[in-house]
Amino acid sequence: MVREHGPALSRYFMRRAPRDDAEDLAADVLAVAWRRRADVPLGAELPWLYRTAGFVLANHRRKGRPVPVGDVPDEIDESDPATLAVADEQVREVLAALSPRDRRILLLGAWEGLNGAELAEVLGISRGGADAALSRARTRLQDAWAAHAPA
Repeated sequence: MVREHGPALSRYFMRRAPRDDAEDLAADVLAVAWRRRADVPLGAELPWLYRTAGFVLANHRRKGRPVPVGDVPDEIDESDPATLAVADEQVREVLAALSPRDRRILLLGAWEGLNGAELAEVLGISRGGADAALSRARTRLQDAWAAHAPA
């Protein structure tokens, strides 16, 4: 599981948390998976790991530690796919206009490449519910984009 899904977990956290914390957070998720290995559904390991990652990330964010100014890079790594995906200010503003749930659903599909069944597993809902949630989130994204577009 570590070899197969560890890199995906690291990428998940690199897109959502400080880079210095990404590997530690991924290791925390894998430690939970080891402790609860009987609960990890066979064939749906990655969605289970992403769901657990969401809880680990929420706990990490609640800690709210400050970032020293000296640690902020002078220049952005333009080749980083995560940076490229949100570099455009308009994209960030439109995503910020969405609810946290819609943002999570869209990013799990776009960044993590989850299909409907995997998304359902992560969200803890039925496949039909996940498909409907993704469709509604896409519609709200389209509406937010249209409302934000310059006249």
